[in-house]
Amino acid sequence: MADLSQEEWSAQLQNDENAFILDVRTPEEVEEGYIPNSTNIDIYLGQEFLSELEKLDKTKNYYVYCRSGNRSGQACAIMNSIGFENAYNLEGGFMNWEGEVAE
Repeated sequence: MADLSQEEWSAQLQNDENAFILDVRTPEEVEEGYIPNSTNIDIYLGQEFLSELEKLDKTKNYYVYCRSGNRSGQACAIMNSIGFENAYNLEGGFMNWEGEVAE
């Protein structure tokens, strides 16, 4: 797992043809806006969150975010523990995101 600054995360994502953007916030938070092309799996789902992760392609590079960077950091650690090699946490999370936002 790597914690990346907003600039690092965004720059690396733009140049990554094997990228998958994972939003681990609640559905209510997603309604307030999200990073385009992201997939939402709520980390608070517990076992269901793990089950959904297991369906994902472990060869992709995962760019993970939440509201502040705490839950996404936890999600990256969980992902690493079940075999995902490349999970990148967005430091500061969505509330500090300065890139494009979809509503």
